[in-house]
Amino acid sequence: MSRDHHDHDNSIDPTGHDHDHSTDRTSHDYTDFDLRERIDRLAALEGEGTELVTLTVPPADAIASVRERVAGEHAGAENIRSKHTRERVQRALARIQTLLDEYDETPESGLAIYAGVVDGDLVSAVFDDLPTPVAASTYRCDDRFDVAPLEAAVAPEETFGLVVVERGGAAVGRLVGERVVPVRVVESRVMRSSRAGGQSAARFARERERQVHEFYTEVAATANDAFLGDDPVAGLAVGGTLSSARAFVEGDYLDHRLRERLLGTYAVEYATEQGLRQLVDAAGADLLDAERRETRERLDDFVARLRDDRPVAYGDAVDRALEFRAVDTLLVSSALDRDRRAALATAAKRQGGETHVVDAETDRGARFTDAFGGVGALLRFPVD
Repeated sequence: MSRDHHDHDNSIDPTGHDHDHSTDRTSHDYTDFDLRERIDRLAALEGEGTELVTLTVPPADAIASVRERVAGEHAGAENIRSKHTRERVQRALARIQTLLDEYDETPESGLAIYAGVVDGDLVSAVFDDLPTPVAASTYRCDDRFDVAPLEAAVAPEETFGLVVVERGGAAVGRLVGERVVPVRVVESRVMRSSRAGGQSAARFARERERQVHEFYTEVAATANDAFLGDDPVAGLAVGGTLSSARAFVEGDYLDHRLRERLLGTYAVEYATEQGLRQLVDAAGADLLDAERRETRERLDDFVARLRDDRPVAYGDAVDRALEFRAVDTLLVSSALDRDRRAALATAAKRQGGETHVVDAETDRGARFTDAFGGVGALLRFPVD
């Protein structure tokens, strides 16, 4: 369960508790996409001073001891010199105390609570079902919320290594989600082929082979440095003229760990940033992480069903299909309102359906959003 709260009552109770309890409590199921979106919004908030409170609790910490600590911090806030800051910190801590009272024990994945006054309003957020447990205890007052513990608990997006190699040079980059991040362009100093014959041709061939070896060695060193270490890639795609790409991957240039993650070689025209994007298009679904690959497959299935006149629904017709418990797979655009996405996902889950969020920033996602209002469904049976 993840919740955002907004309180527009600026009054302060002498006990440190807020009068207004008409908070927005959302209890829908959120996707990983929504979770990342919530973290980004939280990170963008800014207070006027050191008055935004971050509290994180790992699973091993007893909730009773956390309550005692927060109560101590609330009492200690009386010593804050600035009345303005003192009242706002106490208000945030009072909200955190109220939220902690909802728990009899620390959730299995730990707990992260954020509270503070932003633009005159008390805002708060609770995260108690993170994909991986909260790693450490945190208490912090600052002008921004500390979302680092959340980011560490959310499984990172898979990244893939991209290498385009051809006679004129090479380009190395990363695919992060749907975004291509160039790392380096390597210029080739390999001589062009010679038409000379005899001994001159043999010497030229040996020299050219040496230059090719040095060039491939430099490209591989760049790739090894970029794709291994603290942030290793999940897979590697190599493109270029197919003869060059195959010679590069079949030679003893790449670290064995990258060779084991090789997805394939693909025909790409340019060893430039543009070429890296061409490589992404050429590699297609091979460069998608499991979640994106499945979403793309469901979207392809949706379009195929439309062509074949098999049972699907889109737009407002999806709500009717949900009423009849006919939805097997729900597709929702990331451009939809978050609460609308969550409400649809909850309705689908109640009838045993799955939900996939289609990224509206991609070409496919934009077309889905524009053509179908950002909502589509694969149905178990037709609904009139």
